[in-house]
Amino acid sequence: MSWRGVIREYRAFMPEIKESAICTLNEGNTLLLEAEWLSRRIGNNLKIYLKFEGQNPTGSFKDRGMTMAISKAIEEGAKAVICASTGNTSAAAAAFSAVADLPCAVLIPQGKIAKGKLSQAIFYGAKVMQVQGNFDEALDVVREIGKNYPVTVVNSINPYRIPGQRSAAFEVIDQLGGLAPDYQCIPVGNAANIVSYWEGYQQYRAAGKFKNNLPKMLGFQAEGSAPIVQGHPIEKPETIATAIRIGNPASWQRAVQVVKESEGLFDTVTDQEILAAQKLIAHTQGIFCEPASAASVAGLVKKAKQGYFKQGASVVCILTGHGLKDPDSAITDMPDPYVIQPDKQAVLKILGLN
Repeated sequence: MSWRGVIREYRAFMPEIKESAICTLNEGNTLLLEAEWLSRRIGNNLKIYLKFEGQNPTGSFKDRGMTMAISKAIEEGAKAVICASTGNTSAAAAAFSAVADLPCAVLIPQGKIAKGKLSQAIFYGAKVMQVQGNFDEALDVVREIGKNYPVTVVNSINPYRIPGQRSAAFEVIDQLGGLAPDYQCIPVGNAANIVSYWEGYQQYRAAGKFKNNLPKMLGFQAEGSAPIVQGHPIEKPETIATAIRIGNPASWQRAVQVVKESEGLFDTVTDQEILAAQKLIAHTQGIFCEPASAASVAGLVKKAKQGYFKQGASVVCILTGHGLKDPDSAITDMPDPYVIQPDKQAVLKILGLN
């Protein structure tokens, strides 16, 4: 049987919704790769897995929640949808609203969005507006419109986004043959995704889908954009990882509860550690993820060096988006191609074969 999107595949675990209202791009069913080469690099007999959410239709995990949010907007008779975004939410909102034939407004912080994501939102037909302020100020405007007009807010404050995103946790369990990992490493921006996974694991365990322990949830923020770790909002967050450049996460308090309940932790990683992890993932496992995604592996490397993980543990790292979402970052840090004469000896010399 072919995959039918996360609402239909996991309908028993989703909020009730009319079949006629379902808006899907057959999102979900993404790769869980056993990262053997990465495991060897890190050592301690860890069994590391990469959940590559870049395989979703618009290239990020946001599609999981957006199918639910837009479907509910259709069911409830919304006249339009709106979101504030640092990138991935805008692409997902624009794509699903296009399928639903709903007008979509996207508010972005001026000059603070990766061009790969901005181009998606524009190409899908959304009305994209640059706000002369940060993400949090853009979200304030979105909230006000959502309260006073027949316009559905599809940011993570939308109550149906998290139920859709829980599907990723269901998939992890199914792909691991009915077992939960010992640890899960995940980037944290607006903090809804770490909540989604935790609630998904809890929901699936309550349904008897697995019986071993729930995973410890490890959330990683960029050092220049780490309000949860620092314990206060960051007025002007800065990081190369644009998807997690958020100074006042909407799901802050619940995320803190999740880490406490799971006996996990929050920590920071530097932009240098993020870029190094992005290269490590590509060079060892052949996956090109965006910088924000690599925060999970950067955190894994950092905590492994500190001796945090138990010997032989299983660790799932969430790669939240595709590298083509933010090609500028990769190009900036990329060496120039070799320039050679059209001669086989030049090629062999570079390969070290002559």
